[in-house]
Amino acid sequence: MALKDLKIKIPSREEILAINSLKFMHGLISEPNLWHFNRRSAARAALIGLFCAMIPMPFQMVLAAFLAFYLTANIPLSIGLVWISNPITMPPLFFATYKFGAWLLGTEPVESFEFTTEWLANGLAVVWMPLYFGSAIAGILLGATGYVSVRFAWRYRVIQKWKRRAKARQKRSKQETQ
Repeated sequence: MALKDLKIKIPSREEILAINSLKFMHGLISEPNLWHFNRRSAARAALIGLFCAMIPMPFQMVLAAFLAFYLTANIPLSIGLVWISNPITMPPLFFATYKFGAWLLGTEPVESFEFTTEWLANGLAVVWMPLYFGSAIAGILLGATGYVSVRFAWRYRVIQKWKRRAKARQKRSKQETQ
């Protein structure tokens, strides 16, 4: 998706500030750098959004917005990337991070999960450590990969634009000399 298409789909700072329920946050979200798309803010947003997507907790978007604010990353992009872990992808994603965490910690993974109150009371005590450790490490790895990928893709795109401009300039100069 092109950057201009992404800018059209994400609400502007003015549209967000016009929402009455967010009036109490005007001082926080009125900072223009939190809404601009540039190489640094987009890369930081990728890092934050992908990291928060991997953490098994409620209100991941709030954490992403909070981190984006304090690290001056693009807030809408940070929040949007959190939705990689949505209700459909969460079970396999968190099961994979649990297995990864169990492997990293050298513990034997639990093979069966039951969604009963009895299992949640007893089984969750066994599962939480590998789940959160695996999720944190996976979040760091995925976030770092996203950060580097955005920086690389942005730089590649700029270089391609420079090359197209140089070719267009050469073509114009040849036409003018003829």
